[in-house]
Amino acid sequence: MAKHLFAIFGNPVSHSKSPLMHNLAFKGLGLDGCYNRYRLENGEALRKTFFALGLKGINITVPHKEHAYNACDVLDDFAKKVEAVNTIVEKEGKLYGYNTDAPGFLKAIGEFDNIKTVLFLGAGGTAQSTAVILKEAGYDVTILNRSAPRLEKFAKEGFKTAMFESFTPKAYDLVVNMTSAGLEDESLPAPQSILDAVIPEAKACVDVIYGKETPFLKLAKTHGKPTKDGSDMLLYQGIIAFEHFTGHRFDFEQIKHHMQKAFEL
Repeated sequence: MAKHLFAIFGNPVSHSKSPLMHNLAFKGLGLDGCYNRYRLENGEALRKTFFALGLKGINITVPHKEHAYNACDVLDDFAKKVEAVNTIVEKEGKLYGYNTDAPGFLKAIGEFDNIKTVLFLGAGGTAQSTAVILKEAGYDVTILNRSAPRLEKFAKEGFKTAMFESFTPKAYDLVVNMTSAGLEDESLPAPQSILDAVIPEAKACVDVIYGKETPFLKLAKTHGKPTKDGSDMLLYQGIIAFEHFTGHRFDFEQIKHHMQKAFEL
């Protein structure tokens, strides 16, 4: 494999562990690839920036996953269905889009027992893809969001939806922060009155943010709940993205052996 350049696009992006994960895999598997990070201010410039930097592939994090979807020439069936892309690979001048967030998340929460009902806090690009794959896997997913516009697509696809002011708390097996709340500040993903109603009834709480105990996870722990941050989801989606980057030359466990070292350093 000739020298290829890869990157993660996002804003913020300085915290990302993806460069370490992918570079460990490139080195461990003997590939001449290099992965960096790029703070992209304007999502509409994603395609132009990709080609200007001479990249072979990228991952995309908040807030550009929907822009990534629009930047692609070819979409795989799942990315097309959920209208959200977090992995792009260049092939013969065309951009191919994939979604690895959702299968990564599904694998991560599979480690909890007896989870049937799930409450998502937030309705962004990550929630779009994961809600669909969870529904297909038999989970009952409800989407709770601050405002109405982003909920419309979920409602059309048959998901239960609610805004903060109209939400009636009930018991959910799993409560998930799908927002960036708590990434760079101490904010919560929903009003504390709502969280204090749903967290005590949950079997576990998950935050897609990794590498930090967010206010949401701290609150869950005060209620004695098992918690998981986004590290496993990040690792698993990264492995699947690496499979796309390298043309499926390596299997999941081969890549995992090298990538998981990023969480041990």
